[in-house]
Amino acid sequence: MTATQEHTEEIRRRLGSIAVALRAKDLDALREVYAADVVSFDVEPPLQHVGIEAKLRNWVRVFDTFATVDYELRDLTLTVDDRVAFGHAFGRLSGTLADGTAVPGMWVRGTFGLRRDGDRWVIAHDQVSVPLDVRTGAGITDLEP
Repeated sequence: MTATQEHTEEIRRRLGSIAVALRAKDLDALREVYAADVVSFDVEPPLQHVGIEAKLRNWVRVFDTFATVDYELRDLTLTVDDRVAFGHAFGRLSGTLADGTAVPGMWVRGTFGLRRDGDRWVIAHDQVSVPLDVRTGAGITDLEP
Protein backbone atom coordinates (compact mmCIF):
# COMPACT_ATOMS: atom_id res chain seq x y z
CA MET A 1 0.00 0.00 0.00
CA THR A 2 1.34 3.44 -0.91
CA ALA A 3 1.64 6.29 1.58
CA THR A 4 -1.24 8.08 -0.17
CA GLN A 5 -3.44 5.00 0.16
CA GLU A 6 -2.52 4.71 3.84
CA HIS A 7 -3.36 8.39 4.41
CA THR A 8 -6.66 7.96 2.56
CA GLU A 9 -7.65 5.00 4.73
CA GLU A 10 -6.63 6.87 7.87
CA ILE A 11 -8.76 9.87 6.85
CA ARG A 12 -11.74 7.62 6.09
CA ARG A 13 -11.42 6.13 9.58
CA ARG A 14 -11.05 9.61 11.09
CA LEU A 15 -14.19 10.91 9.38
CA GLY A 16 -16.02 7.69 10.26
CA SER A 17 -15.17 8.26 13.91
CA ILE A 18 -17.44 11.30 13.87
CA ALA A 19 -20.49 9.03 13.61
CA VAL A 20 -19.26 6.87 16.50
CA ALA A 21 -18.59 9.92 18.68
CA LEU A 22 -21.96 11.48 17.88
CA ARG A 23 -23.86 8.28 18.70
CA ALA A 24 -22.01 8.15 22.03
CA LYS A 25 -22.40 11.91 22.59
CA ASP A 26 -18.66 11.95 23.23
CA LEU A 27 -17.27 15.50 23.02
CA ASP A 28 -13.75 14.38 23.87
CA ALA A 29 -13.71 12.02 20.89
CA LEU A 30 -15.05 14.80 18.64
CA ARG A 31 -12.33 17.16 19.91
CA GLU A 32 -9.73 14.72 18.56
CA VAL A 33 -11.13 14.96 15.02
CA TYR A 34 -10.73 18.73 14.60
CA ALA A 35 -7.77 21.08 14.54
CA ALA A 36 -7.62 23.51 17.46
CA ASP A 37 -8.01 26.37 14.98
CA VAL A 38 -10.75 24.75 12.88
CA VAL A 39 -12.95 27.08 10.85
CA SER A 40 -16.42 25.66 10.31
CA PHE A 41 -19.13 26.94 8.00
CA ASP A 42 -21.99 24.98 9.53
CA VAL A 43 -25.71 25.14 8.81
CA GLU A 44 -26.42 26.97 12.07
CA PRO A 45 -25.60 30.66 12.59
CA PRO A 46 -23.29 32.49 12.67
CA LEU A 47 -21.66 32.39 9.24
CA GLN A 48 -18.52 30.82 10.67
CA HIS A 49 -17.45 29.06 13.84
CA VAL A 50 -13.77 29.61 14.60
CA GLY A 51 -11.81 27.32 16.91
CA ILE A 52 -12.49 23.97 18.46
CA GLU A 53 -14.60 25.35 21.32
CA ALA A 54 -16.98 27.03 18.86
CA LYS A 55 -17.25 23.82 16.82
CA LEU A 56 -17.92 21.73 19.91
CA ARG A 57 -20.67 24.14 21.02
CA ASN A 58 -22.52 23.15 17.83
CA TRP A 59 -22.32 19.51 18.82
CA VAL A 60 -23.45 20.32 22.39
CA ARG A 61 -26.58 21.90 20.88
CA VAL A 62 -27.19 18.67 18.97
CA PHE A 63 -26.76 16.61 22.15
CA ASP A 64 -29.14 18.92 24.02
CA THR A 65 -31.77 18.55 21.27
CA PHE A 66 -31.59 14.79 20.72
CA ALA A 67 -32.04 11.96 23.23
CA THR A 68 -30.37 9.67 20.70
CA VAL A 69 -28.24 10.75 17.76
CA ASP A 70 -27.33 8.99 14.54
CA TYR A 71 -25.10 10.18 11.72
CA GLU A 72 -24.44 8.89 8.23
CA LEU A 73 -21.71 9.89 5.83
CA ARG A 74 -21.92 8.57 2.29
CA ASP A 75 -20.32 8.94 -1.11
CA LEU A 76 -17.11 10.27 0.44
CA THR A 77 -14.56 11.33 -2.18
CA LEU A 78 -11.04 12.30 -1.10
CA THR A 79 -7.98 13.89 -2.67
CA VAL A 80 -4.92 13.31 -0.52
CA ASP A 81 -1.21 14.05 -0.44
CA ASP A 82 1.34 13.83 2.38
CA ARG A 83 0.27 16.98 4.28
CA VAL A 84 -3.20 18.10 3.18
CA ALA A 85 -6.39 16.54 1.92
CA PHE A 86 -9.84 17.60 0.91
CA GLY A 87 -13.03 15.70 0.44
CA HIS A 88 -16.73 15.94 -0.03
CA ALA A 89 -19.68 13.76 0.91
CA PHE A 90 -23.32 13.72 1.85
CA GLY A 91 -24.19 13.64 5.54
CA ARG A 92 -27.36 13.11 7.49
CA LEU A 93 -27.91 13.73 11.20
CA SER A 94 -31.00 12.02 12.61
CA GLY A 95 -32.24 10.70 15.92
CA THR A 96 -34.91 10.83 18.57
CA LEU A 97 -35.84 14.01 20.41
CA ALA A 98 -36.21 14.05 24.20
CA ASP A 99 -40.01 13.79 23.80
CA GLY A 100 -39.65 10.58 21.77
CA THR A 101 -40.23 12.14 18.35
CA ALA A 102 -38.17 10.43 15.67
CA VAL A 103 -36.40 12.88 13.37
CA PRO A 104 -35.30 11.34 10.06
CA GLY A 105 -32.93 14.21 9.33
CA MET A 106 -32.06 15.66 5.96
CA TRP A 107 -29.18 15.11 3.61
CA VAL A 108 -26.67 17.94 3.50
CA ARG A 109 -23.56 18.52 1.44
CA GLY A 110 -20.31 18.42 3.37
CA THR A 111 -16.82 19.51 2.39
CA PHE A 112 -13.75 18.77 4.50
CA GLY A 113 -10.26 20.28 4.44
CA LEU A 114 -7.77 18.26 6.47
CA ARG A 115 -4.13 18.65 7.37
CA ARG A 116 -1.54 16.43 8.90
CA ASP A 117 -0.87 17.42 12.51
CA GLY A 118 2.08 15.38 13.76
CA ASP A 119 1.09 11.78 13.21
CA ARG A 120 -2.66 12.34 12.75
CA TRP A 121 -5.09 13.95 10.35
CA VAL A 122 -7.40 16.68 11.65
CA ILE A 123 -10.21 18.65 10.07
CA ALA A 124 -8.99 22.22 9.61
CA HIS A 125 -12.09 23.37 7.75
CA ASP A 126 -15.54 22.00 7.14
CA GLN A 127 -18.55 23.36 5.37
CA VAL A 128 -22.10 22.05 5.47
CA SER A 129 -24.72 23.36 3.09
CA VAL A 130 -28.35 22.85 2.20
CA PRO A 131 -29.55 23.50 -1.35
CA LEU A 132 -31.94 26.42 -1.57
CA ASP A 133 -34.65 27.78 -3.77
CA VAL A 134 -33.10 31.01 -5.07
CA ARG A 135 -36.51 32.65 -5.59
CA THR A 136 -37.71 32.14 -2.02
CA GLY A 137 -34.47 31.71 -0.12
CA ALA A 138 -35.95 28.59 1.51
CA GLY A 139 -33.78 25.56 2.09
CA ILE A 140 -34.72 22.42 0.18
CA THR A 141 -34.51 19.65 2.72
CA ASP A 142 -36.19 16.67 1.03
CA LEU A 143 -33.48 15.78 -1.51
CA GLU A 144 -31.87 12.34 -1.51
CA PRO A 145 -28.37 11.52 -2.79
